[in-house]
Amino acid sequence: MQEISFEYWQQLAEQTILISSLLGGFSIAVIANLLVAQLEKKISKNIMVVSTLAACSFLICLFSMTKLRLMTTEGYPIEVLQEDLNQPRIIGSIFFFLGIFWLITMIALSGWTQSKRLGIFTTAIGILTLLAIIIMVT
Repeated sequence: MQEISFEYWQQLAEQTILISSLLGGFSIAVIANLLVAQLEKKISKNIMVVSTLAACSFLICLFSMTKLRLMTTEGYPIEVLQEDLNQPRIIGSIFFFLGIFWLITMIALSGWTQSKRLGIFTTAIGILTLLAIIIMVT
């Protein structure tokens, strides 16, 4: 098996940090809007929970990938071996995909706040999106 270069890990970490920052910020904006609206519907509370899970997942990914980025930067004060990158890489990847899952779930649930018909539509789009992402990453 070929060893992946530190430069590749740096680029991967930078892209993941950017995407996680944007999607985490979006999730936090949804939370803020729901808090201001003070909706008492059960579906709104479920969206709040899912948005919180998405935001927290993206934050964990962001800090994990920042650690990976720092560890692969020239001048890092501790010698780093390939196996030292496993922890931040695995944690970052798991929480990145969990964040995407929760974000898609939030989108799927959003239509149910308006009507059954719109809820069915957004749920179907959410499922198709999840399937498309699964196909692209396998």
